[in-house]
Amino acid sequence: MAKKPNPFNPFGDDASAAQFAESVRASAQQIWLAGLGAFAKAQAEGSKVFEGLVREGADMQNKTQAAARDGLHEAGARFGSLASEFGARAAGQWDKLEGIFEERVAKALRKLGVPRIEELEQLAARVEALERAAKRPAAARKTAARPRHAAATPPPAAPAKRAARKRPAPRQD
Repeated sequence: MAKKPNPFNPFGDDASAAQFAESVRASAQQIWLAGLGAFAKAQAEGSKVFEGLVREGADMQNKTQAAARDGLHEAGARFGSLASEFGARAAGQWDKLEGIFEERVAKALRKLGVPRIEELEQLAARVEALERAAKRPAAARKTAARPRHAAATPPPAAPAKRAARKRPAPRQD
């Protein structure tokens, strides 16, 4: 009877399997030796590589810190200008609101009959002029009291009308 092929041994005979096993062992040995060589080289040059990485990291840190400082300075300037612009806008709006408020208060005071400041100032000036005139001697007041147009005569007084009254009739008791 014929021998069935072993599914776990694709080579069929034992000699081929031994040869395959030997080639796998040789490859594994080479891989192991390559790993040990890389490890030895990394140990020898590792400190140099590590120092190089530290230098590159320090350079990168200095560059990023300088960029951050520049960005921070620029952002500070930008925020400063925005703050001053906002302050100017707010002041303008405040002035506008104050003007509207003053107009409305003045309108309400006029409706109530309260005199304006200009009218009060004119009145104060007239009072001061009258006080000065009252303090002058009598002779000076007489000349000041004369009308400015001496040629003009005062209008005649209107005749008084007498209403005819009925006298009550005498009583007869």
